[in-house]
Amino acid sequence: MKDFSNRYIFIFATVMVAIVAALLSTTAMLLQPRQERNREIEKKRNILSSVRIETTPDNASELYEKVITRSLVVNTKGEVVDNVDPFTVDLRVEQRKPADQQSLPLFIATLTDSVQVVIIPLEGKGLWGPIYGYLSLGSDLNTIYGVTFDHKGETPGLGSEINTSWYEEQFTGKRIYDEDRFVSVKVLKGGADEDDPHGVDAISGGTITSNGLQDMLFDCLVNYQEYFKRNRL
Repeated sequence: MKDFSNRYIFIFATVMVAIVAALLSTTAMLLQPRQERNREIEKKRNILSSVRIETTPDNASELYEKVITRSLVVNTKGEVVDNVDPFTVDLRVEQRKPADQQSLPLFIATLTDSVQVVIIPLEGKGLWGPIYGYLSLGSDLNTIYGVTFDHKGETPGLGSEINTSWYEEQFTGKRIYDEDRFVSVKVLKGGADEDDPHGVDAISGGTITSNGLQDMLFDCLVNYQEYFKRNRL
């Protein structure tokens, strides 16, 4: 009788595990399209945020179709790469490849005053994990029009400040070229001079995140140099 009872418990537990696993698998499959849709909307919102357009989940797709008038992929020679969807390029995956094999997406926005800006995706490393975002450049492909940053797990009140408005706004108007020399943007501990066209303030107490953000800007933007040279006004 005891052996039968143990066998019954084992069979019952096995069946319940199988049922729960099946339910979880089915739920995950049913939720996947919605999750992918949410990721798509979030990406569109971030792209538009870099050109200072605020959106909601409800209007992000409509505004994206209206504002983003062209998207393309280039290589490090500045040449357009065909048959690659810029929106689906995973920059983290591309960064693992040799530079000359990377697909580099960019998005062109036409704003209400007919000004065109180029949006570059960013991906880097902070203190505790990935940091990422988008940076937009004016038609001179030199002056920063806007940025948006985010992170996976930077320290609250310190490194996490990179995605606050007060921090992002200081990048607007900075330049990534010193005449014809690419210099990117420097994140300066102790603060940047107001008239420094290439410097912004580091985050107080967030040195490693600030350094990671500076490296991210340089490492991502430098790959587009040839495209910038070909298309700068």
